Amino acid sequence: MLRRNFISFTAALAAAPQLARAQTWPGRPLHIVVPFPPGGTTDYVTRLVGGEVGRGLGQQVVIDNKPGAGTVIGVDAVAKAAPDGYTLVCVANSFAANQTLVKSLPYDGMKDLRPVALMGLSEHVLVATPGLGVKNVAELVAYSKNHPGKLSYASFGTGTSAHLSGEMLRTQLGLDIVHVPYKGQAPALTDLLGGQVSIMFGNWPEFRSHIEDGKLAALGMATLKRSVYAPNIPTLAEQGVPIESNSWNGLLAPAATPEAVVKRLNDEVNKALHAPNVAAAFKKGGIAAQGGSPEAFAAFLRSEVAKYAKVIHDSKISL
Repeated sequence: MLRRNFISFTAALAAAPQLARAQTWPGRPLHIVVPFPPGGTTDYVTRLVGGEVGRGLGQQVVIDNKPGAGTVIGVDAVAKAAPDGYTLVCVANSFAANQTLVKSLPYDGMKDLRPVALMGLSEHVLVATPGLGVKNVAELVAYSKNHPGKLSYASFGTGTSAHLSGEMLRTQLGLDIVHVPYKGQAPALTDLLGGQVSIMFGNWPEFRSHIEDGKLAALGMATLKRSVYAPNIPTLAEQGVPIESNSWNGLLAPAATPEAVVKRLNDEVNKALHAPNVAAAFKKGGIAAQGGSPEAFAAFLRSEVAKYAKVIHDSKISL
């Protein structure tokens, strides 16, 4: 009896500091690391949602852009940060792909970080430069057969969602096509508009105006059903290529962050996603709000890691 009481007392003492921190949190500004340069979709979503989360918590939320090494630098900084709820990271598809693609990650993404909430999702559209003269998947396949060695596809960089989706397209259709990686979507889009590359998977919000202006040809939405943002554009699935591609953003915290803090952060993110200004901005930008529990985000991450692992192994992709 005495021994059991002593063990219980010792456990209570060990848990006391963590409980105290959770009860007094937040007592100072929060920092959210964005492992990308300013101006991209991840940065936009983080600043928009982070601002609302800060208002809900009564604290300032500071956004720290720490790009580099395919997001590894920024993610690693948070994986090794104090698990006190004051340092978080907003990740995207590359986080899941890096689990397989990067052979010597300085962190274990599934053990050193814990999911807080999935925030937004931008659907991808497959586009072609008008000079190519193709308007759908069938015409792209015909072009590939009639012009061997002439096709290329751009991506945001090796291992990004645009790259891996391009590989899925190549293998499913048997395309003769070369991958051209860029350091981000913006420079890739510039060369695509200039005709230096042939096709590309990209975020609908950034490609919409170019499609409507006729500067790019939409070959299909990379969704399994018609997009509410582009209902007149056929899906790739309708054309016999069931590829689902998008850019998502989610919030992670160091693994040992107290449960109570994670729960509060999750609640505030879900509230922020329903705030009128955030909902209006997402709708205007073609971003689908996600939300849900930390457990649901964890399951989503596991499925993304598995999906990208298969593509990387099948296509023998390496850095």
